[in-house]
Amino acid sequence: MDVGAVIYTLLEVLIAVSCCLGNVLVVLALWTSKSLQQPTFCLIVCLAVADFMVGCVAIPLAVMGNGRVMTSFHGCLFISCVVVLLTLVSVLCLMAIAVDRFLRVYVPLRYKRTVTQRHSRLVVAACWLVAIPLSFAPMFGWYNHETLSKNSVNSTIVCQFTAVIPMSYLVYFNFFLCTLTPLLVMTVLYGYIFCTIRGNLREKPGNSPQKQSQNYLKKEKQLAGSLSLVLALFALSWLPLHIMNCIVYFGGMKDVPAKAFYVGILLSHANSAVNPVVYAFKIQKIKTAYLKLWREFIAWGEENQGTQTSQTTDNNLSNSNGNSVAKNE
Repeated sequence: MDVGAVIYTLLEVLIAVSCCLGNVLVVLALWTSKSLQQPTFCLIVCLAVADFMVGCVAIPLAVMGNGRVMTSFHGCLFISCVVVLLTLVSVLCLMAIAVDRFLRVYVPLRYKRTVTQRHSRLVVAACWLVAIPLSFAPMFGWYNHETLSKNSVNSTIVCQFTAVIPMSYLVYFNFFLCTLTPLLVMTVLYGYIFCTIRGNLREKPGNSPQKQSQNYLKKEKQLAGSLSLVLALFALSWLPLHIMNCIVYFGGMKDVPAKAFYVGILLSHANSAVNPVVYAFKIQKIKTAYLKLWREFIAWGEENQGTQTSQTTDNNLSNSNGNSVAKNE
């Protein structure tokens, strides 16, 4: 294994650990603070679960699918489809969050009746149910037939993502249809949200209800801004890799250096590790939940330490008493 491969693998391991720890913290923080009852935060938990699975499932499989293991053709194809699945779930979760924020501004009076906790759970289930058939389309025939023709069905191959997943699927289906189109729709939705809130905030508040409405709109603007930042980071992390795929598909493999592809892959995986940091600094409820969880952890540690100290003291006293009795005898 050359130095470049070692560095790539170490960086993937670092990103995977960060994904797992950060997103577990997000889920625990929202679960313990009962914010999960709110539809928006239920969707954020779904996104955090997908990001967590990127760390514990997709990244190890991506490293395996980089010529590290020998598998059957369809085994390698399955591994590659799982990697695509988690990306697609993230896109659909981001889409659901954008629609949720849009409804919050577009129909504020009917929002609580329209978007309930039950509805948000159904949306989460729909994100996974829609993503599975879309991401596993290569298993049903849209795979690289050239690789299969060179090997028999039962023979083993060096598992490589691009050897089994055709560029036509990655460019036309995965990028243009399943990534770029939702990103454009989400950009329009957030644009509408900010324009609407800005227009309403320009109105000078008069009585007390209007001032309360202004405060509500400011909170909505802040939350929408934080979530749009998550969207922007997703786009910045994934677009370079998709653009390189387009260059290779419409141009040629020689037009993009192999090192650039590795950087693009690392950048796309790092997005799942960045989201918990954005939540901590930009979304007040999650920041408060983090701090509460941290305080409970510190209190538990001090209590545990105090229990161990008292047990040690009791043992020392019993030993000293035992020694005194022995001397008296």
